[in-house]
Amino acid sequence: MTTSVERTQPAQTGAVSFTARERWVLLVASAWLVIGLQLDAYAHATTPELETFWTPWHGVLYSGIAASGFTLLWIMRSRLPGVPTYQSVLALPNALRIPLAGMAFLLVGGGVDTLWHNVFGIERDMEIFVSPSHEFIILGMVLVAMGPALMLAAGPESRLTAGGGFLVAVSTLFAALPVHIYSLHASSIGFRHLGSGESPVPIFSPDAQLIHGYVFSTILLLLPFIVIGRRWPLPIGLPSILVAIIAVLMHLMFDSEDEWWPALTVAGAAIAVELVFRLVTPLVKVSANVRWVLFGLVAPPVVWGAVLLVGKIEEGSTGFNIHMVTGLLTLTALTGVATVLVARSVQRLPE
Repeated sequence: MTTSVERTQPAQTGAVSFTARERWVLLVASAWLVIGLQLDAYAHATTPELETFWTPWHGVLYSGIAASGFTLLWIMRSRLPGVPTYQSVLALPNALRIPLAGMAFLLVGGGVDTLWHNVFGIERDMEIFVSPSHEFIILGMVLVAMGPALMLAAGPESRLTAGGGFLVAVSTLFAALPVHIYSLHASSIGFRHLGSGESPVPIFSPDAQLIHGYVFSTILLLLPFIVIGRRWPLPIGLPSILVAIIAVLMHLMFDSEDEWWPALTVAGAAIAVELVFRLVTPLVKVSANVRWVLFGLVAPPVVWGAVLLVGKIEEGSTGFNIHMVTGLLTLTALTGVATVLVARSVQRLPE
C-alpha cells in the first residue's frame, strides 16, 4: 500500500471529459441497482420459502436496471449522432462502452430470468450461482457499477480529490460486491472460515473447498485497489474501507445470526496492514512495483492468519492441522504476489 504508485504519471493525452453530474447520477443509479441485489440476496437467505418472482426486492432490482439504462442513454445523448450507428456506438470511450455492455447483459439476463423462473422454477442453493440468467445479471451489474470510476479515470487528473476518492470508492465497492455475493460458495468471507477438524483432510470435502475460498477471496479483495493504484495514488483508508465494508456486509447478509468475530477480524486486520504499510513504505527505498509485490506477499497471510488465530481463540481450534495452516498461508501469499504481478502488468489497450 503505497502513496507513490504512478505518482509521476502524466495527464493522459486525448482525455475524455465527463461532467461531475454525469458521474454522480450514474453512481446513484448503479447503487440503486446493486442495493436491489443485496436486498434480494438477504430476502432469499432469511426467507427460504420465498417462491415467487414478484417480490418487492425484485422490484428494487429491476427498477434499478431501468434507472441505470435511462441514465446511460442520458449520458450518451450528446455523444452520439441523431441516428446512432454501430460505428458511432463503437466510437464511444471505454468509460461508456463498458457500462453499455453491462446494460446489454442486464437486459438479456433480466428478460431471460422471468422466463427461466416460469419454465424451470425458482433456483435454490447452488443452482442460484449457476443459473445462466443470474450470471448475466451479475456480470451486467459489475460492468455498470464500474462506470463512474471509469469516467473519472478517463479524465486528465493525476490525483484524486476528496470527492473523487469517495466516488471511486463507492463505484468500486458496488462493482466488487455483486461478485462477492455471487461467489459466496467459493469465499472465505461468507459463513465459513475454519476447517472441520478432520485429519487428514479428504481431497473432496468442504475443507478442501474452503482452501480455494481463501485463494479466490485473496484475489477478489486485492484486485480493486491494485487497479486503482495504477491510475492514482491511493487515498488513505481506501483499501481498508473496501475490505472492511465488504466483509461486514457479507456477514450481515448471510451470517448475521452468528458471531461477528470473522468479519470484524478481517476488517481490523485490513486496517492494521494498511497502517503499517503507510508507515513503513516511505522508509524503504525500493521501486513502487517492488513495494506492491511485498504488499501482495505479506498482506494476505497476515489477514487470514489473524482470522485463523482469532478463530483458535474463539473456537479452541482452527479446524486445520499444522500442514494445512502453514500451506494455506503460503498459498495465499503466493496468490497475492501473482495478483499484483498480473494486475500491474496488464497494458491499456488503445482506443
